Amino acid sequence: MKKDFVKEVTWRGMVHDVMPGTQEHLNEEVRAAYVGIDPTADSLHVGHLVGVMLLKHFQLSGHKPVALIGGATGMIGDPSGKSDERNLLDEETLAKNQAGIKKQLSKFLDFESDAENAAILVNNYDWMKEFSFIDFIRDVGKHMTVNYMMSKDSVKKRLDASSQVGLSFTEFTYQLVQGYDFLHLFRHHSCSLQMGGSDQWGNITTGTELIRRVDQEKGYALTCPLITKADGAKFGKTASGNIWLDPEKTSPFKFYQFWLNTSDDDAEKFIKIFTFRDQEEIEGLIEKHKAEPHLRTLQKVLAEDLTITVHSEVELEKAKKATQVLFGKSTFDDLASIDEKTFLDIFDGVPQAEISTDLIQGLDIVEALTTHSDFLKSKGEARRALKQNSISINKEKVKEDHVLSSKDLINGKYVLVSKGKKQNFLLVVKS
Repeated sequence: MKKDFVKEVTWRGMVHDVMPGTQEHLNEEVRAAYVGIDPTADSLHVGHLVGVMLLKHFQLSGHKPVALIGGATGMIGDPSGKSDERNLLDEETLAKNQAGIKKQLSKFLDFESDAENAAILVNNYDWMKEFSFIDFIRDVGKHMTVNYMMSKDSVKKRLDASSQVGLSFTEFTYQLVQGYDFLHLFRHHSCSLQMGGSDQWGNITTGTELIRRVDQEKGYALTCPLITKADGAKFGKTASGNIWLDPEKTSPFKFYQFWLNTSDDDAEKFIKIFTFRDQEEIEGLIEKHKAEPHLRTLQKVLAEDLTITVHSEVELEKAKKATQVLFGKSTFDDLASIDEKTFLDIFDGVPQAEISTDLIQGLDIVEALTTHSDFLKSKGEARRALKQNSISINKEKVKEDHVLSSKDLINGKYVLVSKGKKQNFLLVVKS
């Protein structure tokens, strides 16, 4: 049974603009819609997730999602995006990136079933690579006036007198290339709707216009708001860069922490966009959160749902255990049970000092805190801290008579030294 897709994504806050008639068009029968994805990396990051979620809700509503890898458009600049033009990708890199992206999309979309609305993945490089310049300007360019192309906000901004960048011919033609994608998918996959971020409205409507002028048919457009955080910062970015879906680029622990650290205002917005829970359940979670905000109910549900979808339940449990180590009460056994990669993720940015294997055996705690680490400024300060019971080795309190040994090593080479709850230091033992 089909759901009303437009109604579903509207209550979730995922609609910025929608072309008149789209809702009625979708409610008539099973339709196909696409979202374009830039293949400049072999992994998606959380900034891609809104488009992916649109496709997922489209499929859950009984329709057919089409994920378009922009192999051709990824080689040129989009005037609505960055000012710099993109680098040319070779076919080998493009194939590698496409494979990585499809693997991640498969965690959200059903590509494998025999259902009428099974998702498909296409790459516009496949139909653009043999298109000659003469063919393109004859078959596509002649249908669009320069006046129409100049009227797009994305073009106007770049041609504005205050713009320091200007607009290359390559970028100017981007909307024609993207418009042709829509026409191609309309013809070959009966794809009648394109979706994307609100900054893509101009490019998407160029496609609907091309379908109208060339095939005398009707295409539709729907855009979602560009996601921003409540504090105005860019969504999906941290001080260390993008939050990737690839566990080698962003560990499941850091991925989980990203969502767990969401502000209350953002969590209320994100729970609707990034989870598949229904309206009644989400409204209940919001009420529960508002009654007891200190429990961070929304953040926990958001982090758990997304970590399971993108990684697995096993990785979620590891991330939760690592979080407990970082912020809760934990023991040496808890630390020792975490794999080295996760351990280093937990204590990323914590100051370190190297120490040789022969030195660690029988090392006096005061010497470890001062001479061999510079964790504390003087032996006097170290002794005072030890007397105040504020020094821990691997989360366990120690006294002034403590002597380090190989038994204190985590993963065979780390000693976590802490003062109070917030000051940490790693001794790294090198053979």
